[in-house]
Amino acid sequence: MNKYIYKIVLAAVMFLTGGNIQAVTTGIPKKNDIFSTVENPEIPLSVEFAGQRINLDRIDMFERMDRELTSLTYTHGNTLLLLKRANRFFPELVPLLKRYGVPQDMVYLACVESTLNIRAYSPAKAAGLWQFIPSTGKQYGLEINDYVDERYDIEKATEAACRYFRKAYSQYGNWESVAASYNGGMTRISTELSKQLAGSAFDLYLADETSRYMFRILATKLIMESPAKYGFRLSRHQLYQPISYHTEKVDSAIEDWPAWAKERGITFYQLKELNPWIRAKSLPNKSGKIYNVRIPHKDALYRSSQKKTVYNKNWVVE
Repeated sequence: MNKYIYKIVLAAVMFLTGGNIQAVTTGIPKKNDIFSTVENPEIPLSVEFAGQRINLDRIDMFERMDRELTSLTYTHGNTLLLLKRANRFFPELVPLLKRYGVPQDMVYLACVESTLNIRAYSPAKAAGLWQFIPSTGKQYGLEINDYVDERYDIEKATEAACRYFRKAYSQYGNWESVAASYNGGMTRISTELSKQLAGSAFDLYLADETSRYMFRILATKLIMESPAKYGFRLSRHQLYQPISYHTEKVDSAIEDWPAWAKERGITFYQLKELNPWIRAKSLPNKSGKIYNVRIPHKDALYRSSQKKTVYNKNWVVE
């Protein structure tokens, strides 16, 4: 009986290994199965950002760019999610940047900050697409309390980010220093520019995170402009679609948001997904402030009836 079982096992092993018993007994794979091909992305000679041509010939500039582009190229999960989410959020973010006179390339800063995760919240208590910490959010006009957190309001948080960008640009005169200050703080960047006798954040010796920050933005732009070039292949139906909605103004207290949502034919979850600034199940609103609440259209809630749009044709491979 044991010999019979042995013969069956041996036959199965021979079939699965193509007769290569040595590979099984020694644990050594066949030569052509040892490694998969891993290619390093090509680093361009220069990159354009916010209307400025950035030369990458300098060794430190090249190597810093290489680090970020290589990292993002092989961080497949997050980069794929970023591309999918961008199709939903870019149609709203980019026009807001243009309206406030901010280069549209600054949208890649939000990509780096939050991977366009509308619920993003960091250990440093930074929140939303633009990752404002509470003090900075309040400084730029955002309401933040137990009931409302406008850092999660796409429109208001983007407007606040634009106000920050314009103020920083008036101080520095270049967008790389604006971006660095968003990560490291205006005080720190201004101090280091003065102490290191530099005119650009590219020339500053900074903490690793801030030093990498601008190059991560540039690398994100390169990948999102031509995803297939870096191995990311998406079809139209895989992109996340913008959620069409109408707006209802609320200027009084709401005792029960879930009940309020149900009266409008949606779930509390669906209400929160489109209005993540709602932070509780009620809203006191003693001041009578007007809040614009987004109510999703029914056909936008189902893939079968959702209109399929592509913000950037380079994001899909048909």
